Amino acid sequence: MHQTISVERSVNSHSILDDLVEPKSPSRRKHYLIASDFDQTLSFNDTGVELSAMLGLADFEAKVNGLANSHLVQQGGELTYLLLHDPDYRQVRREHLWEAGKRIRLKKNLAPLMELLQQGIDGHRFTFYVVSASPEEVVCSALEGIVPPEHIFGTRLNYHPETGEITSVSKLTAGYGKVTVLDRLQEQLGIPWDRIVYLGDGSSDVHVMLHLNRCDGYTIAVSENTHLAPIARRTVLSDNAFSVLIPILEDVIGWTDRAQTRELFEQHGLDVQGWEKTQVDRLAIVATANETAGVPLHAV
Repeated sequence: MHQTISVERSVNSHSILDDLVEPKSPSRRKHYLIASDFDQTLSFNDTGVELSAMLGLADFEAKVNGLANSHLVQQGGELTYLLLHDPDYRQVRREHLWEAGKRIRLKKNLAPLMELLQQGIDGHRFTFYVVSASPEEVVCSALEGIVPPEHIFGTRLNYHPETGEITSVSKLTAGYGKVTVLDRLQEQLGIPWDRIVYLGDGSSDVHVMLHLNRCDGYTIAVSENTHLAPIARRTVLSDNAFSVLIPILEDVIGWTDRAQTRELFEQHGLDVQGWEKTQVDRLAIVATANETAGVPLHAV
């Protein structure tokens, strides 16, 4: 049974009203909410891939593709479906999910990025949350010591008290479920929509990005996913977590000098060696029906 998503447990930040008091205090700084997907946004591989490799199961991708083609579950919820219904994945227990999280390879410099966001940048302060379709145990395990567990919203599973078997789902944070979480966070934190940033990589992030774009928020894609890249305000490709700062600094905070950005990176021991801004036109060009029928192009 679905339960109402509650974020009261995770809200310990100032509200927007704090910006109206003590103008010279740190709380006067503009407050932003950054929400991020986990799989292939903060990490390199999907949770299901790591879990399957740990269990010695080789056909995870084929099963996910089959579910996607059948439209049986919403995108992002495939692993949860397998955990509940697939015989090979019914063996999974809470400890397996926690162990899989420890095996996930995170993007470079994620911990320093979290520290920088917590400190704030140029009069702006940030509150960071993870909103992922992956099981909460996996995400909390992977991000232990980097992101507080109360700032992580993932799929929440119910377990049999005696056998430890996964029995049901109390909250699925995939697709529109991410929209629900973001709405509640915005309401509880009191941050205006134009100060909310979302980071994502795949089709399961489409709903939340469309929603945030409509509300004048800011969206960043970290992959060239064909469904997502045209929706996101900016796309950044890098194996380093610090890369997402580029659009935040330029479009959200308003920095226009690349030297200022490079200096910030250098202060954290990073050198931006390659920085290419490109606009890519992807075209599929085929012969017209007349040309295919043997009619010369000049006769059309």
